[in-house]
Amino acid sequence: MAGTGKILTLVDLPDGELDETGRGLASYCSRLAAVLDSAWGVVTLVAPAEGPLAGLAAHGVPEITCVADGEKLLDMPAVLGKILAGLAAGEAAGMVVLPHNDLGSTLAPVMAAALDAALLTEVTGARREGPGLRLSRSALGARMAETMLWDARRPLVLTVGLRSLSQVLLPSVRPGNPVVATWRPAELPSGPAAIVTGRIPPDPQTVDLSEAEVIFSAGKGCAPTTFEQLKELCRLLNVSFGVTRPVYDLGWTGFERMVGQTGRSVAPRLYVALGISGSPHHVGGIKDSRRIVAINSDPKAPIFPNADEGFMADLADVLPRLLQRARAARGGAA
Repeated sequence: MAGTGKILTLVDLPDGELDETGRGLASYCSRLAAVLDSAWGVVTLVAPAEGPLAGLAAHGVPEITCVADGEKLLDMPAVLGKILAGLAAGEAAGMVVLPHNDLGSTLAPVMAAALDAALLTEVTGARREGPGLRLSRSALGARMAETMLWDARRPLVLTVGLRSLSQVLLPSVRPGNPVVATWRPAELPSGPAAIVTGRIPPDPQTVDLSEAEVIFSAGKGCAPTTFEQLKELCRLLNVSFGVTRPVYDLGWTGFERMVGQTGRSVAPRLYVALGISGSPHHVGGIKDSRRIVAINSDPKAPIFPNADEGFMADLADVLPRLLQRARAARGGAA
């Protein structure tokens, strides 16, 4: 052992399923444990069913600790954070890894305070240095980068940016047969605690494009008519809307909708490029997208070699058909 202590990561199982974030966390901690030569394990708030258990095993998870009645504490993050800190202390964890989402970013400071641990959020990279790690993170809305050194002399609580959580299974990862145990805290923390009374999902029409899950973008291949049709399609499908620099220069939409290296760099799970030629500046801003689909009438458009799927078609023919199907799916509502 390198003296860093055990690595623990919290894997949420929404609706009992192992999602992309959970798989990414398992892959991330598997690699991190190998770098530090440390033991590691997963903490869940519900007992994993057969499917999620098999998924975690495939990522080499050695052990899973289920917090008894943990799901009931999701609406009391301060209480949950203190309970998880107690679990981490009992496991002699040197590091706690959380996703940088609404749950992880809320729990991280609570756990760091309870453990008297160092805290680092939005980590994008880590490499071994001495007994600890040299960690990179984004700051100020990804407008700047920072590098910090953790010397392993005290515990560390960190959150990892979702874009940095790759689900790729490396050849070095051996499928495991995780030991599953249930842990029940001796007592719940006393005193008043804030309770989450409701959660409002982000509106794809107004969410920052850097956080969007699905983006349909218009390029200079869009005429005014097809541009308006595309905006309506985005409203019907409840997806985010983007444009390239030439479309922004026409004054058809605001700067906050511009995708590319001079606008917003994005990493959605699906990016649909409509009438976009594929300039280096634009491709550089969408390269982290998980899937890129391109529609263009020019078979030699540079966007095609950079897309997972490409279709040569005229938007004047395609968009009305897509609109018709979207309206039918919405019961004829415009």
